[in-house]
Amino acid sequence: MKATRVFQLTALALVIVAAVQAGWWLFDQRSYAIEKVRATRSLYAQQINAAQALLDSGTDPAQVRALLPDIAVDGKRASLSPAADQMLLSEEHKRINQYAWEGGFFLLALAVCIGVIYRALNAEARARQEQDSFLALVSHQFKTPLASLQLSLETMAMRPLSAQQSRTLIDRMLADLARMEAMVTQILESVRLEQGRVDLRREPLELGGAVARLATQLEERARKERITISTDIARGMYVLADPLALDVVVRNLIENAISAVAPVGGGTISLTARRLDGEVELSVRDSGVGFRPGDGARLFEKFTRLHPGGGSSYFGTGLGLYIVRRLMQLAGGRVSAHSEGVGQGALFVLAWPVANVEQA
Repeated sequence: MKATRVFQLTALALVIVAAVQAGWWLFDQRSYAIEKVRATRSLYAQQINAAQALLDSGTDPAQVRALLPDIAVDGKRASLSPAADQMLLSEEHKRINQYAWEGGFFLLALAVCIGVIYRALNAEARARQEQDSFLALVSHQFKTPLASLQLSLETMAMRPLSAQQSRTLIDRMLADLARMEAMVTQILESVRLEQGRVDLRREPLELGGAVARLATQLEERARKERITISTDIARGMYVLADPLALDVVVRNLIENAISAVAPVGGGTISLTARRLDGEVELSVRDSGVGFRPGDGARLFEKFTRLHPGGGSSYFGTGLGLYIVRRLMQLAGGRVSAHSEGVGQGALFVLAWPVANVEQA
């Protein structure tokens, strides 16, 4: 166990012990204040009995009052004076309130310390879990393209190949390298976003043109998977966004949709937009594998990769949708995911603040 964790656990145990001790002290002091007032009332009761005995023996009430000033005499009956009774009640309440405020403040301070240490322990546990997940993920994701590269190079080294065979192997190796480069880029981008080292511009952008350009770039890849991409976005719809960030989030969602539709043997991806309440919403709907309705929020968490039957592709780092969410947060927008269930396709909605045409 790391020294820092040992220190944190030790400090947590000591603070908890101190909180228990403070609670016991508060209870004990309250009991002491009540017992002290009770003892004082017992002394006053003896004075009342003595005064009553004097009155019964015929002593003048004035002499009794002079002898015992805290005792009230009403005719031939002795009792505790209202002033003395009020003084006892005030003293009891004063002591109890004092201990309550002092002990409560001390307990609150200890509770805050416990909360801070507990959160630190949880944060460290989550960081350790994410680190383990990251290492396992990277090892798994890089193993496949590296093995493919090794096999292609060994094949080329073992025997002479025709031009067509060499071209096929070279294309495969380039695809493997591109895949590894994309994974490294996603990992580095997620780190930059998590540390807040990204400065986004906010300028008016024509959404229809940007989406159409990205759809065209990915159309060839989609066609190979028997997927049709369609766009229906009116011209002149402007959003306030960073050009690069908009490109990244839309590209990620289209690629994610392609990965979701490919396992079912092909289908459709449609992109539509509308203006609503000061925002422009871009909807990306696919006919892919979908996911459980309750998993919509989880998709945007770091390293989340649902089971392929539940809506994720086999390959990927689990960082693409996390990057989409962070970029949308930094841009002042939002993103959400919806699905009716496994096999029912999925709908992703991006929303940016609307930009007036005059700003362009």
